[in-house]
Amino acid sequence: MKQGRLFVISAPSGSGKTTLCKKLIRSFAGRRRLVQSVSATTRKKRKGERGGEDYFFIPKGEFLKRRRQGEFLEWARVLDNFYGTPGNFVKGHLRRGDDVLLSIDVQGARKIQRKMPNAVFIFILPPSFQELKRRLKARSTENRREIARRLRLARRELGFIKNYNYVVTNDKVKKAVARLKAIIQAERNS
Repeated sequence: MKQGRLFVISAPSGSGKTTLCKKLIRSFAGRRRLVQSVSATTRKKRKGERGGEDYFFIPKGEFLKRRRQGEFLEWARVLDNFYGTPGNFVKGHLRRGDDVLLSIDVQGARKIQRKMPNAVFIFILPPSFQELKRRLKARSTENRREIARRLRLARRELGFIKNYNYVVTNDKVKKAVARLKAIIQAERNS
């Protein structure tokens, strides 16, 4: 059986990464499997998010215990919260021939690049920095100080674009999903 491919998508917070990933997964329904890994996090659940679907929301103590036990393929601390990718889930699906989609931050992607250099790395850009700021404000999940922190982090994350195989601008969701789908199909055929 052919080993699956790992696709890693990163983007500054507010770039539309979650929306794009959900639509991308749906676009492959009924075809060769593309499964999305669900990360664990210590951050609070946002309005509309569901545990086990968007993230596994766990207390900080439990996260740190799992990290010590080596359960995460990668983990990162981002703005006072921890995020981690369950290793058994990813490795199991890859062994079964499924392609796996990871939606993780730049820190986590850098760790994956060292462990799994054959993965495909895709960076999502907002159309502009002003649009990113507007999106962060519009989702109403952070206060002004938190938005400013996320924007400073976004500027740092943009410095890592050169480490990615592909860059996709999320100007229109439908077009961005089509670009992502084309990348996955091209990589599957290579």
